[in-house]
Amino acid sequence: MNLPNKLTMLRIILVPFYIFFMLMPVIPHHYLIAFIIFAAASYTDHLDGKIARKHNMITDFGKFADPLADKIMVLAALACFVQLGITNAVVLIIIISREFMVTAMRLVASGSGKVVAANVWGKAKTVSQIIAVLVILLLQYILELGNMGLVSLGDISALSGIFYIIGSVLLWISAILTIISGVIYIVQNFEFIKNAK
Repeated sequence: MNLPNKLTMLRIILVPFYIFFMLMPVIPHHYLIAFIIFAAASYTDHLDGKIARKHNMITDFGKFADPLADKIMVLAALACFVQLGITNAVVLIIIISREFMVTAMRLVASGSGKVVAANVWGKAKTVSQIIAVLVILLLQYILELGNMGLVSLGDISALSGIFYIIGSVLLWISAILTIISGVIYIVQNFEFIKNAK
């Protein structure tokens, strides 16, 4: 297994640590820790692709595992948000539906000996999701600091409402990009669906 593929696997390995800290509010600064883990995992996404392209280390495994690792990472983050009441489940359902659809298409294509790699819309979707998650984690950490009495935030409940709106807007932007990228994947790879046996 080459270095880019190891970085992809590292991204998947970091997910349970992210989930642990997200869902353990008794641990002080848990949002900050979750932010650092998610940011590190996200950076491996940038790094593995950069190394693979620069050193001609692109593999079929990487083409399949890299977007899969992205999906696991983002869906875990959003599932934690829903569990904690930071967002509603609609955006998560949209993203899960798109990811299942694209993954199914990739499996059908692989049965025909073809590998469907991520395109620019898929990358834009992933970047928008990562940005949304990181911003929401930072906003939640600010609220956590306020609740701990470490910073003075005034009316925390009003600020919490504003932060919820900001997070919702970012997540809906990523949901729209998710839908667009899903439609483009279907159009570009419709031959695999049409010829599936």
